Amino acid sequence: MATLYHFPFCANSRFIRLVLAEMGLEPSLVEERPWDRRDAFLLINPAGTTPVLMEQGGLVVPGGGIIAEYLDETRGLGLTGRRLMPDHPAERVEVRRLMDWFLVKFDAEVTGYLVTEKIAKRFMTSATGGGPPDMNAIRAARTNVRYHLKYIGYLMARRRWIAGDHLTYADLAAAAHLSCVDYLGDVPWDEDETARDWYARVKSRPSFRALLADRVAGMPPAGHYADLDF
Repeated sequence: MATLYHFPFCANSRFIRLVLAEMGLEPSLVEERPWDRRDAFLLINPAGTTPVLMEQGGLVVPGGGIIAEYLDETRGLGLTGRRLMPDHPAERVEVRRLMDWFLVKFDAEVTGYLVTEKIAKRFMTSATGGGPPDMNAIRAARTNVRYHLKYIGYLMARRRWIAGDHLTYADLAAAAHLSCVDYLGDVPWDEDETARDWYARVKSRPSFRALLADRVAGMPPAGHYADLDF
């Protein structure tokens, strides 16, 4: 059985949890707080970041995008009709482009700020960066999420799913990041109904159930977070 080192509100970790669930895989989950910089974890991944997938034979696969590619190469061909990466090269490029948009760009402009300031700092010591949230960072993230939401709405007005006709890694990457922001109540869903309807479709999938059950101690989610009809 593979092991996934993750932090429940690391959006890229959530992406891989969704991917594994869609593939019908149930890894052993080990919660890792990256800011603790545990020596044992650094030996596995010197970058100290999550997610990290460790195969039963000892192979270490670090990072959301790399794990997704690895899983497609090793398990994807067996998912007849349910493969999360298209067969056609041009379609694969579009999925990779949008994966990068959310795993890197959205993370840098939205999720990283909000999760760090509102969640991670609650558990960090002062030596590791803990303390009161930076409201300037939170305001920047709340501004940035609006244009990302509009972009999702733009894509969904032209496609059945974010990258084309079928559910792909792109949808799971986008939904994973939005799920963190949605937990905190910082997604202005009333500004784009098309994006909201797409997200409702994704979060209604069985693979999303574990994410919707995640909780931060002392910080309940937004009231609609686990509501599949929201």
